[in-house]
Amino acid sequence: MKLNLTPSSSPQIGVLATLLTTISGVISVDDIWGDEWDILLLSLQSTAPFLHIGALVTVTAISWLVAGYVVRRERSNFQVMMLLIYMVILLAVYLAPLTFTCPCIMDRHTLRPRPDIIGRRGAPMLAPENTMVSFNRALQYGTSSLEADVTISVDGVPFLMRDRTLKRTTDVRKVFPVRQYDDASFFNWTEIRSLNAGQWFLESDPYWTVGTLTARDRSRIGNQTVCSLVEMLRLAARANGSALLNVRRPPPEHPRYRSWFMDTLWAVQKAGITQKRVRTVTWTPDTDRGRVRGLPQTANEKLSVEEMRQRGITSLTLHYSKASHKDLQEYLANNVSVTVYPVNEGWLYSILWCSGVPSVSSDAPQVLRKVPYPIWLMSRNAYDFIWITSDLVSFAVIVGIFSFQKWRMRGMQSYNPEQIMLSAVARRSSREVNIMKEKLIFSELNNGLSSTEELCLYPENGYATYSHGELSH
Repeated sequence: MKLNLTPSSSPQIGVLATLLTTISGVISVDDIWGDEWDILLLSLQSTAPFLHIGALVTVTAISWLVAGYVVRRERSNFQVMMLLIYMVILLAVYLAPLTFTCPCIMDRHTLRPRPDIIGRRGAPMLAPENTMVSFNRALQYGTSSLEADVTISVDGVPFLMRDRTLKRTTDVRKVFPVRQYDDASFFNWTEIRSLNAGQWFLESDPYWTVGTLTARDRSRIGNQTVCSLVEMLRLAARANGSALLNVRRPPPEHPRYRSWFMDTLWAVQKAGITQKRVRTVTWTPDTDRGRVRGLPQTANEKLSVEEMRQRGITSLTLHYSKASHKDLQEYLANNVSVTVYPVNEGWLYSILWCSGVPSVSSDAPQVLRKVPYPIWLMSRNAYDFIWITSDLVSFAVIVGIFSFQKWRMRGMQSYNPEQIMLSAVARRSSREVNIMKEKLIFSELNNGLSSTEELCLYPENGYATYSHGELSH
């Protein structure tokens, strides 16, 4: 089968190839980064004004190809469809800013204070999570509060552990190999304290930061033990900070199943920190919330303001994917404190700052410390001017391109093949034309003209023709 490619089919092939490439790219991105789609809307809030300018430049540049195809003399349904699709895309790009929700498009005087940074398990990118060295690092990088995961031991000592087991962040496999898969809450405090909680960080290097540590830091990290809640709270109190506790209730068969809240409250009192500076996120039913008396209650799910009041919840901790700008504004208008987690990038911190979030929980306080002001901030009037001006410039350029392509195509269509051949022959010398005549006559005679077929040569224009009758010159 022979594939016949004509100039008119080239744009169709290009459009089809572009469409297939786009679809393949979207499928590949979804397969590789499927878990990252939640951050797409927030990312667009940060980059939408700049993406709009990029989209304007792109559709304006594409107009050269579109105009070159649709202004041709011959008309087809594909040309009309291509023009309509382009016009729809162009209109959508022009009006896209009407759909933007960019918190950082605002007046500077309405910008709220810089959000407080909470060290989420300390500074886990620089030191093993939920250890004293990690919390100290977080305070060194300017955190105002510390966040920790609390588990109750079998003898009623609250200690810090994120996982259900001790396997990932301790050497329990060496010390208690038979119990390495047991729930961490079924160990007593003496057993827990005997475990090393820092060597795993040096060996696995989870954030590729071990290479930046000094020999002294590595030695200190390698000797870390599991941290108790009292130790962490005392550190927060000395730094005049606060604490956010994610308390995990023990299993039903645990001896402290019904007294875990008293154990937590005892640790707070023993640490000497005021209860108002300690917030708890309890992963328990509402019937247990009232038992932790004196501690401000925080929920880790999106709730309405009315529901929060009914359940006695005073603040929220929300994942960034659930912290929409609209919801944040509603919470802030009703004096609800919101903490967003995990915030590890400067651009995300800037967007939440513009949204008015009072605090964020971060695994990378050392990164957020380098953001003393939102990355970009623009007034509404300034952005409207840029938007409208860019659209007008783009429209003027596109009109000019279409007009030029139409004029260019009209000039090309005013010439036919015979005229082009005549022009080429006219530029030759008379001697060259005579030689061409002779070669043409003799080649035809040699090929054997029929008796009724004659060759007519017109010297005045350099053309030879066949006719029936006599040979004339």
